[in-house]
Amino acid sequence: MSPGSSRTWWMPTTSQKGIQQWAPSSWHEQRPGTWMGPSHRQTVSINKAINAQEVAVKEKHARTCILGTHHEKGAQTFWSVVNRLPLSGNAVLCWKFCHVFHKLLRDGHSNVLKDSMRYKNELSDMSRMWGHLSEGYGQLCSIYLKLLRTKMEFHSKNPRFPGNLQMSDRQLEEAGENDVNNFFQLTVEMFDYLECELNLFQTVFSSLDMSRSVSVTAAGQCRLAPLIQVILDCSHLYDYTVKLLFKLHSCLPADTLQGHRDRFLEQFRKLKDLFYRSSNLQYFKRLIQIPQLPENPPNFLRASALSEHISPVVVIPAEASSPDSEPITDLVEMDTASQSLFDNKFDDIFGSSFSSDPFNFNSQNGMNKDDKDRLIERLYGEIAALKEELENFKAESARGMVQLRGRTSELEAELAEQRHLKQQAQDESEFLRAELEELKKQREDTEKAQRSLTEIERRAQANEQRYSKLKEKYSELVQNHADLLRKNAEVTKQVTAARQAQGDVEREKKELEDSFQRVSEQAQRKSQEQAEVLDTLKRELAASRQEMQVLQGTLESSTQVGAEQSTRIAGLEQERDSLSQAAEQHREEMAALRAELQQLQDTLSHEQESSKMELETLQTQLKDKQESRERALQQRLDEEQFALLQGTAREAERMVQDALSRLEDPAHISCTGSAGTHLSPACCLPADCLLSRTLAASECVERLQDAHSKYLSNHGAVGSLLPCLALFAHLVSDTLLQGSATSHVAPMEPADRLLEMCKQCGSEAVSYLSTLQDPGTVEGADCSLVMTCLGQISAIGEELRPRGLDIKQEELGDLVDKEMAATAAAIETAAARIEEMLSKARAGDTGVKLEVNERILGSCTGLMQAIHILVLASKDLQREIVESGRGAASPKEFYAKNSRWTEGLISASKAVGWGATVLVDAADLVVQGKGTFEELMVCSREIAASTAQLVAASKVKADKDSANLCKLQQASRGVNQATASVVASTKAGKSQVEEKDSMDFSSMTLTQIKRQEMDSQVRVLELENQLQKERQKLGELRKKHYELAGVAEGWEEDAAD
Repeated sequence: MSPGSSRTWWMPTTSQKGIQQWAPSSWHEQRPGTWMGPSHRQTVSINKAINAQEVAVKEKHARTCILGTHHEKGAQTFWSVVNRLPLSGNAVLCWKFCHVFHKLLRDGHSNVLKDSMRYKNELSDMSRMWGHLSEGYGQLCSIYLKLLRTKMEFHSKNPRFPGNLQMSDRQLEEAGENDVNNFFQLTVEMFDYLECELNLFQTVFSSLDMSRSVSVTAAGQCRLAPLIQVILDCSHLYDYTVKLLFKLHSCLPADTLQGHRDRFLEQFRKLKDLFYRSSNLQYFKRLIQIPQLPENPPNFLRASALSEHISPVVVIPAEASSPDSEPITDLVEMDTASQSLFDNKFDDIFGSSFSSDPFNFNSQNGMNKDDKDRLIERLYGEIAALKEELENFKAESARGMVQLRGRTSELEAELAEQRHLKQQAQDESEFLRAELEELKKQREDTEKAQRSLTEIERRAQANEQRYSKLKEKYSELVQNHADLLRKNAEVTKQVTAARQAQGDVEREKKELEDSFQRVSEQAQRKSQEQAEVLDTLKRELAASRQEMQVLQGTLESSTQVGAEQSTRIAGLEQERDSLSQAAEQHREEMAALRAELQQLQDTLSHEQESSKMELETLQTQLKDKQESRERALQQRLDEEQFALLQGTAREAERMVQDALSRLEDPAHISCTGSAGTHLSPACCLPADCLLSRTLAASECVERLQDAHSKYLSNHGAVGSLLPCLALFAHLVSDTLLQGSATSHVAPMEPADRLLEMCKQCGSEAVSYLSTLQDPGTVEGADCSLVMTCLGQISAIGEELRPRGLDIKQEELGDLVDKEMAATAAAIETAAARIEEMLSKARAGDTGVKLEVNERILGSCTGLMQAIHILVLASKDLQREIVESGRGAASPKEFYAKNSRWTEGLISASKAVGWGATVLVDAADLVVQGKGTFEELMVCSREIAASTAQLVAASKVKADKDSANLCKLQQASRGVNQATASVVASTKAGKSQVEEKDSMDFSSMTLTQIKRQEMDSQVRVLELENQLQKERQKLGELRKKHYELAGVAEGWEEDAAD
């Protein structure tokens, strides 16, 4: 083989899946063992991770990107590659970029955040751009970009928090710098952060069709994959928020943190629901173990509840690695090691000189070329085997590390639980120690109080003696004080008269002094004025003398000047002659210049007239062009506006047509019909919903008429017509569907009329929208027929609405008090009647009958006492509810405001009173032997149900921590126990009576027994038939009772509210 020939060798290359393979190459192209640089490998992984395919990001590519940031200590390579990707043009590409960037912020180098802050505004602009799309990945990308921006801002404001949010309790304390204001602000920022995480969580779930197994499809996994990072963030944020809130409650009043608690409860419910839904998805079960939050949120008002809090731990199991996520080895070290291994073996076989000259073109070492090829191929095979063993070993090591991490997480969870138990035991011991100290203090205080009581009694006796003496002294002082007051009154009268006389004298004296002072001031002013006049005259005399002297000097100087001026006049006359000659010459020159100027002016005026004519011509042409262009633009604008109106009207017509088609759709009819038949009267309010939709549609039609008239007067007002058209189509469609649903639960005749009117309304709406699409008929479009149809639908809906109680709201407060008082009176009357029946039974009955009657009446007495306690507790709770909820209003106003709740209380009170009366009547009949035991058991169960209704009505508006509510619940349990006692005693008495009245068949013949047997069978059949009929009758009665109770108490209106 010649030195210049190219020979093919097998070289190690990297496939698309990141696995090294052997491929033929030329020695002139690449040397064996050549490896790519870290930045180039990171660039390839970024391009493979962020692509337009709707599949989840492969873990190995994401891990290579993370290792690349640690290798270069930043994210310069990542952003240099991402800036060349069309993120604004492909939603899937932007979604996968957000996923990779989220991983880098969590697990990448700490400088990733610093290198990414300069692109924060670009992320915000991209979020707003994707937010305009309502389908596909548009909203997902917008919310994800907003979350990433929030995460960047949070970590930039709080640099103590790492990207993965893993901190110890001590580090969390240091983050707040022991300042309650810092902890308060940090909690608010964590709430905002967690809110963004939950928004992304909910948006992803709402974009998936949960009726299908979307988690096993590639598209579903593409959307669900980023939620793993969200779950990791949410678990830490929830834990830190709970700890910070407990710390804030230990430093600040509870009222100040009410907003924090409300916001936490809302996020707690959302996070619990999302964790539960995520744990049921097959995709997450093999990748991550999602923790479950406690059933109830922590009680921040109780400081010891912090010890009951268990931090949620997210565990990534060992089998979580997907098939395409093999552990990424250090390719640089592996390639270098393989290269050095290859060079050493090459030198051992061919010598160092051959290593320096691998082709050995200049010398021969005695070996055949084919032997060299086989040897090289064998060496490459050994290298490949060693690499495969190395990869297997590293994969096993990675799996072992993952298993150890999982075990570590489990041990940490167990350690946290043990710490929780330890803390709970410490809290209990501290609580018991505090109680012991408090008891000791109470004992000491009691002893001190007893000692002080004896001392106080002794002092009281001494004070009584002093009081008697002081009382005598006081009577003497009162008498002396009265005498002194009389003397003081007389002296005061004398002093007053003297003071009045002295005041008159002083006033006269003061008036004389004032008049004397005025006279003296006038004299002084006159003397001053005379002095000023004299000074003025002196100054004028001096000035006149000076002027006279000046005039004399001026006269002398003027004589001298006259001589000089005569000399100057002669010289000036000579100059005047010379100047007159020069002026004549100038006049001649000016005449010549005027002639030239006149000639130039004539030429200029001629040129101005010609240019003015040309300018007028050009202005006329320009004006014509502008007018034609404006007309064309206006026409084009009108056409585009009408096209926009046509498109909107066409879409609105499609919406209404779709609603009309769904009216005839069997699936829709069956769905709404089944839903209407299975709904109870308390929760089914189709007529009210129909009326609300009809009212909204009527208002929209009025706004549409105004917008249409504005459009006809000015076509530029199409902007106000388009939203009205869209809202009109939506509300009319909603009205049609609601009318169809209402017709399926209404009687036949109104249902037919309602369905027919809905179809007519839809047809009129379609006709109106069709006229808006034609330029010739748009001016004559009228929606008054649609308005008429809506009015008729509303009238039918009013017919179908149920009617409630005819009680004025002003009378509800009095009616509640009356019913509660009547219930208490009925219970007391029933208890008195039972006592009376018991005394009669003891006087007239003996034996088994007396025993049975005493047991039954005793249990009935216990039941009446329990009901009486329940009614009293209900009154106390009702009074507490009214006092806490009415504010500055009166109780009657509170009852009127909460009329439905008040009507429920009235109904429950009536039921309890009626049940007590019926129970006493049944017990009376049983004692007299005229009633049945079954009737007594039914009455007892009925009164228990009535009391349960009263308890439920009272608990609706009560505070869950109320002491009166606890008393009411205890009273309710007492009623249940008393009811069970009545039923048990009735059953026992029945069995005793039946044993006593058992028949004796010993004296009957065979024929008589056979006859009795046949009669018993006939009686059994009759009773079974009668039992079946009674059960049907009972079902119908309960159904009718439920309907009437719902109408009477206004359940439909409550549900509509």
